[in-house]
Amino acid sequence: MTDHAAHPLDDPAADPFALAAEAAAQIAAITGVEKHDIALTLGSGWAKAADLIGETTHTIAATDVAGFSKPALSGHVGTLRSVLLPSGKRALVIGARTHYYEGHGVRRVVHSVRTAAAAGASIMILTNGAGGIKEHWTPGTPVLISDHLNLTADSPLEGATFIDLTDLYSQRLRAIAREIDPGLDEGVYVQNRGPHYETPAEVQMAKAMGGHIVGMSTALEAIAARQSGMEVLGLSLITNLGAGISPEPLSHGEVIQAGKDAEPVISALLARIVAAL
Repeated sequence: MTDHAAHPLDDPAADPFALAAEAAAQIAAITGVEKHDIALTLGSGWAKAADLIGETTHTIAATDVAGFSKPALSGHVGTLRSVLLPSGKRALVIGARTHYYEGHGVRRVVHSVRTAAAAGASIMILTNGAGGIKEHWTPGTPVLISDHLNLTADSPLEGATFIDLTDLYSQRLRAIAREIDPGLDEGVYVQNRGPHYETPAEVQMAKAMGGHIVGMSTALEAIAARQSGMEVLGLSLITNLGAGISPEPLSHGEVIQAGKDAEPVISALLARIVAAL
């Protein structure tokens, strides 16, 4: 599945929803779980939440499931986990995220989300590590996503498919998160194409456009989740201040380290939020 040329979603005639249904059926067959209620994509810094939300009953290599590819990014674990929550509900934890900058096309970016919907999930939790534009956000700060600016010049919607994104990042779910942690701030997420970090001028452009968080994921996935009828909760871990706001040059190593340092706290926070859903 890792060969770009051989991937089924690379065929323009392929039905991405049929492939998602096939993937969901495979997950159900492997796990014996007919329906998953909640899905979580755990980005940089968030992976430990999978161990805290409940009992992992099955771990699947993502590449064993139709349409999934091996993650290209260090920090993503490349597995799908079925987790039994204390409430009796089931969570599908996605540790295999395809980023837009990998050049595989938007269908592959959102395949995990469409698979989660086909598996029965009605809530999609999308997390990431990202740069902050608000100067008082220190590395390690978790932030709710209130809205987004999609600057990829792409969309997971194909043809004359018109989807309302007014309440894309659910006010209801954000209110639940703030009940768990009243100190949670929120902001507008800006998805850029990547993989380069933004220039200082691009960060200022994002700020002028109303953005507060800059990153390379999530927005396209959120659109696909809404198309599939899911309610979306978005959370960013601020791993660094954006270029030109931070006095230090940006490095991927520092981003990964910030995620590791914050992981115990933010994972526990996410586990408490999941328990309240």
